[in-house]
Amino acid sequence: MLKGFKDFLLRGNVLDLAVAVVIGAAFTAIVTAFTSNIINPLVASIGGANEYGWGIQLTGDSAETFLNFGAVVTAIINFIIIAAVVYFVLIVPANAAKKKFVSEPEDKEASETDLLIQIRDILSANAGGADTGAHAKTLE
Repeated sequence: MLKGFKDFLLRGNVLDLAVAVVIGAAFTAIVTAFTSNIINPLVASIGGANEYGWGIQLTGDSAETFLNFGAVVTAIINFIIIAAVVYFVLIVPANAAKKKFVSEPEDKEASETDLLIQIRDILSANAGGADTGAHAKTLE
């Protein structure tokens, strides 16, 4: 029972689902606060004297026509931080656990040629039997 539960937990799709939930719920709020309050002001300071930060004002004084490059750079930094945390906190330990607890099968997946050779050998070994000869004639 516990072996089946362990196999279920270490299956790839369950881990992917867990990663998605963690990204969406836990790390997003923390990283967004960090990038909004620390990274965004630093990126906006690159904009110089512009009151909106790093970007270009297309027309007039309307905030709706401001192309905010700083927000895009902040979002990219936000994504990189979240991806790094998820990779190093979840994926690396999970891969190590898979290597430690999930054993590989002794014989690797046989190629198609190997399987055909095995089938040929089995059929030739059984060729002496009466039933095999009858089946072989019906297959021809």
